[in-house]
Amino acid sequence: MAERNILEAVKHPFIVDLIYAFQTDGKLYLIMDYLSGGELFMYLEREGIFLEETASFFMSEITLAIEHLHSLGIIYRDLKPENILLDAQGHVRLTDFGLCKEQIEEGNVTHTFCGTIEYMAPEILTRSGHGKAVDWWSLGALLYDMLTGAPPFTAANRKKTIEKILRGKLSFPTFVTANARDLVRKLLKRTPSQRLGYGPEDGEAIRRHNFFSSTNWTAVINKELECPFKIKLKSADDVSQFDTK
Repeated sequence: MAERNILEAVKHPFIVDLIYAFQTDGKLYLIMDYLSGGELFMYLEREGIFLEETASFFMSEITLAIEHLHSLGIIYRDLKPENILLDAQGHVRLTDFGLCKEQIEEGNVTHTFCGTIEYMAPEILTRSGHGKAVDWWSLGALLYDMLTGAPPFTAANRKKTIEKILRGKLSFPTFVTANARDLVRKLLKRTPSQRLGYGPEDGEAIRRHNFFSSTNWTAVINKELECPFKIKLKSADDVSQFDTK
């Protein structure tokens, strides 16, 4: 029911819309708008890596969506390419709110172990209590993934991946720009209080970073910027951008 409550309460250009919901004896059904652009994951798989201009386009929309959730006391906790859908014009819509935590005010923490390991903040893995800053860690991991083709800390198995997230060295391919490196490093601070976006400034601190120096945030929220790549659709109900497996 928490997911339904969140979707009913949250209205934002970059968050999926709940059209209707109904319940049977054992199941809750959520009917949401159809987003024919498919998952960001599919495009990242197809392209391998994104140009920085492309990554910046998606990062700006995702940042505003996360910032809006935080303003409502909601932690998202499952930011990853599979949970980012695109509309027919290539604009972002966050989906899958099953792991969200509600009623988290500034300074409050929760201890649930949840999320996708590769994008999970250290304080979730250590169960030391986490707040809104976990979403900004995940944003940093996502940016790294978009720019390099893989999350920042990966290994042969779950245990080794966790070990890398907690203690591994962050390194970059030479083609990643200085501004992009700096933003990733500041988002992937293992101590939450040192992480960009921690505290009452939240997403505003991230939006001020030099990585976004040429971003017009009014144009972003109004969807006036064009997606850097063309979404190829034949009709409004085209399903070609979804994995058929």
